Amino acid sequence: MMLWFVFALMTAAAIFAVLLPLGLGGRKQTGGDEATVYKDQLTEVDSDLIAGLIGPAEAEAARVEIGRRLLAAADQDRDAPVGSNIRLRRAAAVLALVGLPILAVALYLPLGSPRLGDFPLAERAPGGDGKQPLDSLVAQVEQHLEKNPTDGRGWSVLAPVLARLGRFDDAVRAFRNSITYNGETADRRADLGEVVAAAAGGVVTSEAKAEFERALALDANEAKASYFLGLAAEQDGRKADAAEIWRAMLAKGPPDAPWRPLVQAALTRVVGEPSAPALSQETMAAAKDMNAGDREAMIKGMVERLATRLKQNGDDVDGWLKLVRAYLVMGDQEKAKSTLGNARQAVSGDTQRLKQLNEGLKNLGLDG
Repeated sequence: MMLWFVFALMTAAAIFAVLLPLGLGGRKQTGGDEATVYKDQLTEVDSDLIAGLIGPAEAEAARVEIGRRLLAAADQDRDAPVGSNIRLRRAAAVLALVGLPILAVALYLPLGSPRLGDFPLAERAPGGDGKQPLDSLVAQVEQHLEKNPTDGRGWSVLAPVLARLGRFDDAVRAFRNSITYNGETADRRADLGEVVAAAAGGVVTSEAKAEFERALALDANEAKASYFLGLAAEQDGRKADAAEIWRAMLAKGPPDAPWRPLVQAALTRVVGEPSAPALSQETMAAAKDMNAGDREAMIKGMVERLATRLKQNGDDVDGWLKLVRAYLVMGDQEKAKSTLGNARQAVSGDTQRLKQLNEGLKNLGLDG
């Protein structure tokens, strides 16, 4: 409705712009009529003659000349097409009042529509792939930070996005700037160490290790730093040290900590327990992005499927160990003990499998 009101105001302004010159051109010049001027001049000639300012002959000559001009002016007024001019002005006014709005509507209807929906800016952005909007956003933030390099909040927002895009070198710079302008915290140091390791292809370099150690100095419970220091020990061939770090994490960490499955899998890897293959990067990323409820539901679903399978195939020692470990990670001690008893009963007829089961339970910290 507001749009139509604006259009109406614009149309009215255009009409008045057309009619104003016509109205001014049609006004009569009543005070400056030529015939009136000449009549006044005849009166002045008679007054001058009576006053003796001019002679009779000069007065007569003046009367003749003024009379000639008066007649010429009268003939010109008589010949002027006054009615025609009025009719033309009226026709122009009607055309402006009626024709101009009709013309505007006739042009608008095929070219536009007041019912046309909005076209959001995001849909007008160039590029066909889904990353384009994110890349454009990142470019805008980077341009902003070039002009405002001390904007700590901008660096803290940009850094994890760069890491997610795989621009690890740029992410390292962004995390360093975030620490410089926002201050040093344990999680910022741990995040910096993580992207330094990612930039090195997953190797925990001495530079990354130094960042994790700084993080633990600020907060001894910083889980990411502890995990990566364990990974550094594993990469250096010190598997016992790695296992000690990860066992300590599991012992003091909360039962519902989202990192527990990852740490348990790493511990299984270094102590030589039979275990499932490591989680794929896609699964880990999906679990990281989930909220606590969705993550718990996903884990419970995996555990239930494993439990169902073991009911059908009780000879799978590796499966029993995985199930016991899963219940321990979930903090369900009762189910872990119950599963332990079921596992021993299932393999009780096979001495070799029972021995393998007991060794695995010892590595889990359970009485074999």
